[in-house]
Amino acid sequence: MGLAILDAIPKGRLFIGGRWLDSLTDRTLPTYNPATGEVLAHVPLAATTDVDRAVRAAHEASASWAQTPGSERAAMLRSLARILRERREELAHLDAINSGNVITGMRRDVDWAADSLDYFAGLIPELKGEVIPTDAAALSYTVREPFGVVGKINPYNHPLRFAAEKLAAPVAAGNTVVIKPPEQSPLSSLVLGQLVSNIFPPGVVNIVTGDATTGEALVRHPLVRRIALIGSVEAGRAVMRAASDGLKTVTLELGGKNPLIVFPDVPPDEAAAAVVTAMNFNRAGQSCSSTSRVFVHRALHDAFIEALLRRVTALRLGPPEAEDSQVGCLVSREQYEKVLSYIEAGQREGARLLCGGGPPDDPVLRRGFFVQPTIFDGVRPEMRIAQEEIFGPVISILTWDDEEEMIRQVNGVIYGLSAAIYT
Repeated sequence: MGLAILDAIPKGRLFIGGRWLDSLTDRTLPTYNPATGEVLAHVPLAATTDVDRAVRAAHEASASWAQTPGSERAAMLRSLARILRERREELAHLDAINSGNVITGMRRDVDWAADSLDYFAGLIPELKGEVIPTDAAALSYTVREPFGVVGKINPYNHPLRFAAEKLAAPVAAGNTVVIKPPEQSPLSSLVLGQLVSNIFPPGVVNIVTGDATTGEALVRHPLVRRIALIGSVEAGRAVMRAASDGLKTVTLELGGKNPLIVFPDVPPDEAAAAVVTAMNFNRAGQSCSSTSRVFVHRALHDAFIEALLRRVTALRLGPPEAEDSQVGCLVSREQYEKVLSYIEAGQREGARLLCGGGPPDDPVLRRGFFVQPTIFDGVRPEMRIAQEEIFGPVISILTWDDEEEMIRQVNGVIYGLSAAIYT
């Protein structure tokens, strides 16, 4: 099912100005099914000249799109939402086999994307300015105007969701967009190009595949007025540096090393269930919001660990497209090796490995980039597994009994994305 949806897309082309255009370079990137290692397709590695074409197409469309009545922009966003819901199964299946996330989660991604499109369509009438009385005989007023061309650089863990939902706000506000999909899982973004081609005017949405050099060309282009990136801290720093020369407005959503604090008044099994859910095992922990540091009160520790082990070891690893799979695989060999290196570091630094710690025994699953859900206990705050974002199915357990010291440890990382308290 997943690959059939690609048949309508011209192979090896970029979506620019409402058309599928050949890249100006013959370089391509393979994109894989990370559960099997199979090459699913080759996509263009867009050059700077390709990015320039896409940005200029977006720029040429921006004036007329900004003047398009809000009711018409809203109707187009709602049309895209409706089509996503109609193609839900195909899109979810494609994302599952291209990203490694289990299909149940990818269905929710399609739902979230469609809901976001509807939400921002509904906000368009609220794009209002302000009137400010300055004295008895005068007043000032403000008018909200679109930036123009917005560059969007998306991560691999929610390919279709972020491609669709993150275009909703800028397009609703009258901007045009150029999307750079993740190099590891770009296929559903290309399908999105086919879907929007029948809805939006040419140039409103443009999609260029490629790697970090493609993203840098997009950030540095002088006609791109605003940049939004979801990705790692390292990627965010690179975008900030590249955007600084043009004094561009930049929006970043970066990594996390998120804590979940368990107080002693919680039933152990309830706390364990919350940890399993919050760790996002259905995405193999590849989520910036995963609560990978669990601070459990010493009085609850032993009962909590028993309950957590019971739940985590019962999780089913399996092919991402299988309905009964609860844990998928990592997106690439690079990410697989990175996660294993962190597991080795945890053991080397003295943390106690309670379960997992490597690939599964199943020879079929060992063909892909699967890592068993892993729990470390006895983790100290200074350990790498407690300080650095792993982006994999690895939980670090830290024990506390002094609340002030626990809060200091919770805040003792460079990240600040999210936190959870269970009490």
